[in-house]
Amino acid sequence: MTIKRVTVKKNERGVLLRNGDFERVLQPGTHWLFAGLDKLQVEVFSLENTAFVHRLTDYLLAKEPEVVAAEFVRVELDADQAGLRFENGVLVELLPPESRRLYWKGLVDVRVEVIDLARSIELSPALTARLVQTQLRPRSVAGLAGVLQVVVPEHGAAILWVDGKIDRLLGPGSFAFWKFNRSVNVELVDLRLQAVEVTGQEILTRDKVALRLNLSATWRFSEVLTAYKALAKPAEHLYRELQFGLRAAVGTRSLDELLENKSVIDEVVTAQVKAKLASFGIELAGVGVKDIVLPGEMKTILAQVVEAGKSAEANVIRRREETAATRSLLNTAKVMEDNPVALRLKELETLERVAERIDKISVFGGLDQVLNGLVKLR
Repeated sequence: MTIKRVTVKKNERGVLLRNGDFERVLQPGTHWLFAGLDKLQVEVFSLENTAFVHRLTDYLLAKEPEVVAAEFVRVELDADQAGLRFENGVLVELLPPESRRLYWKGLVDVRVEVIDLARSIELSPALTARLVQTQLRPRSVAGLAGVLQVVVPEHGAAILWVDGKIDRLLGPGSFAFWKFNRSVNVELVDLRLQAVEVTGQEILTRDKVALRLNLSATWRFSEVLTAYKALAKPAEHLYRELQFGLRAAVGTRSLDELLENKSVIDEVVTAQVKAKLASFGIELAGVGVKDIVLPGEMKTILAQVVEAGKSAEANVIRRREETAATRSLLNTAKVMEDNPVALRLKELETLERVAERIDKISVFGGLDQVLNGLVKLR
């Protein structure tokens, strides 16, 4: 026969177990417990920790409704419900469906708000903003794994997928969705102008010359939902269409045609790809060939062709100048033949050029003797 003395503080509660079974909840104060032949056990709980986590939770919920009503805040959620638990007005936990919990009364004001998951998948804007704010507090909210939070930037959009199906398109802003009882995913999409590079494309021209081309294109989404409903990966589809368009533009033309008009590739690729992408919600803004790389032997041949062409042009120009010079001399000779004065002036001009190269000249017999002497020297 023993008597056990137990003291419970004002911020505590005690659970008395007799031979392992629940007997009662001990209030603050000193308790004298008569054990007799039984084994007594007292478990003390601090009310600061509001959650009552014990193996007797289900027993109390089922068999001790009066005790539960007096000492605990009772929470029982079904399969289509979630809970928001507040302590002293502050959100502290998101409760999943089918939760069965007990929270101590007396020190902390515990309140649970029940949410019907069947009514809406999206959290209210006020609750979404509250979840964002709670991330800045020292004490984070428990159970956030049950919520998908998304921030869509101003230049983008987001596709909401629910159970593998596209639900809707989200604009810029903050959103939150319940993940309980469903699969929820969000895919961010950039609505700005984007660039794609198609590099290292080996293509044969119509005259069997292998070219390596690099192409750059800019594009944007015109209808996001249309693009993602029709295409698994829109960007990859655009890349393939640019490849096909490039092959169509180069493979049907000779090397000379491509070198004479490089813009024809841009025009053909743009026209072909735009027509194919129009029904997929993708807008092609611009296409441009950055590089056309010729094989090594073809570079040598083209260099020789260019050199021969330039050399021929130079010969034509030289012959044209020689012809013009000869024609000018012939005209001069005809003028001097009919005009002795002109002939005399030409002789004096010739004498002047010769005299520029001679330091000293002695003239005997007059100017006619000098001119006759020069003619004899020739």
